[in-house]
Amino acid sequence: MTQPSQKPPRSLAGIAGIVAAATLISKVFGLVRQQAIAAAFGVGAAATAYSYAYIIPGFLLILLGGVNGPLHSAVVSVLAKRKREEAAPLVETVTTLVGGLLLLVTVAQIVFADVIVDLVGHGLAATTREIAIAQIRIMAPMALFSGLIGIGFGTLNAANQYWLLSISPILSSITVVAGIGIMAMQHGQDIIKPEYALMGGMVLAWGTLAGAILQWLVQLIVQWRLGLGSLKLRFDFKSPGVKEVMKIMAPATISSGMMPINVATDLYFASPIAGAAAGFNYANLLVQTPLGIISNIILLPLLPMFAKLADPENWQELKLRIRQGLLLTAFTMLPLGALMVVLSVPIVQVVYERGAFKQEATELVSSLLISYGIGMFAYLGRDVLVRVFYALGDGQTPFRISTFNIFLNIFLDWIFVKPFGAPGLVLATVGVNCSSMLMLLWLLNRKLNGLPWREWSVPIISLTAGSVVAGVASYATLLGCQQVLGKAGLLIVLLQLCISGFVGIGVFGVLATWMRIPEVNSFILRMRQRFLKR
Repeated sequence: MTQPSQKPPRSLAGIAGIVAAATLISKVFGLVRQQAIAAAFGVGAAATAYSYAYIIPGFLLILLGGVNGPLHSAVVSVLAKRKREEAAPLVETVTTLVGGLLLLVTVAQIVFADVIVDLVGHGLAATTREIAIAQIRIMAPMALFSGLIGIGFGTLNAANQYWLLSISPILSSITVVAGIGIMAMQHGQDIIKPEYALMGGMVLAWGTLAGAILQWLVQLIVQWRLGLGSLKLRFDFKSPGVKEVMKIMAPATISSGMMPINVATDLYFASPIAGAAAGFNYANLLVQTPLGIISNIILLPLLPMFAKLADPENWQELKLRIRQGLLLTAFTMLPLGALMVVLSVPIVQVVYERGAFKQEATELVSSLLISYGIGMFAYLGRDVLVRVFYALGDGQTPFRISTFNIFLNIFLDWIFVKPFGAPGLVLATVGVNCSSMLMLLWLLNRKLNGLPWREWSVPIISLTAGSVVAGVASYATLLGCQQVLGKAGLLIVLLQLCISGFVGIGVFGVLATWMRIPEVNSFILRMRQRFLKR
């Protein structure tokens, strides 16, 4: 967003430092929230019902209202090219249009809640089904707030406001944990009993809705203070800026909307598997905690840069930025994925195994975590490439690929669920993400008149090999620690996890330094200088 008095632009490393700190705080609270849910409800009826009820309202909040979601990406891509005084009318018009559409979605969820649950949860027990229907109706207004939050995030990102974007999701975690805490104070250890499942389900639903409302209110206050839009209704739907936002946003939103369809497909195949739906939530959070931090560090500063380099005369520099995004993704996601694969059991034991969360749940969630770890690079790499298409004003290509992937996901779920059970459904998702990434690269190669394949692929393959070596070293260290220290006790497991994890990270760090990849070395140096300065 062009400003009247230009300040020196922040460097990528500078922005990354702000984003990393704020996102880390938010993700830590998110992890505490999931620990509280695990301890109180385990993989019982309340948590399982919440997994099904969260499909539409929750994923709308994550996708439409999330940082790097389609609304955020579309608004940033347009506002980054315009003057600051154009922002408020554009934002208010887009808010009016999107808010009206999402009000209809809210009403539809309330009316058809039972139909939604029956479609995706055909094997649910009667009590779990009843709780899920009630939860959907409570959380239905999150559809509206998700759109408002997503537009606000894009507006603040274009104005170089990074702190609030990364830390505001903390509010949802606080409200849910507070609700569980109040319930625990009133009923003590009884809350883990099956007869308290309905009450627990209502606490989860109301806490989640309250967090979304607070998140929107906080960002709205900042928007007002910056003069970037208010609650004023505007109907100037034919303005060029609004048309450009909609041109990117409409297909991008539909494309992102395919993900809940894929999740619903996974849950449909998982519904006969006891505890699988709740297990997906627990394992997914363990992946999303580092993934969310790193994706914000990489994508938030790169998205405005992609948008400013969208003209053909800037494509050479755009390709360098894409390479930077992919290499930083590989540098962070590949070793983290390797560590999650080899250390899945102690990770789940340390984070979740207490209260209602027993050894059987640990075995389920750790098996899911292994499958998620395998696909971490493809997940974030796909997101980097999708943002390039958004910046180029092309939302149709990601939409077409997402449509194809719905059918691919159904086919892979059907193939993998029988031999692998619940982990097979995650492997199907990994396959879909790999397919998306390859198709996006191939189409981007045609769109940008060729990509330097060898310059991109060699360092990524090297980082993959380094991650495998680091994973083997970490696993060998874990086995050695278990021989010396045994396997019993939370502190013992935590110590083994820390030692094994540090060995794996250390081995990968040495190998990555030896590879001398310019983008990686430059990023590390700038981050180190910034944190040492602070």
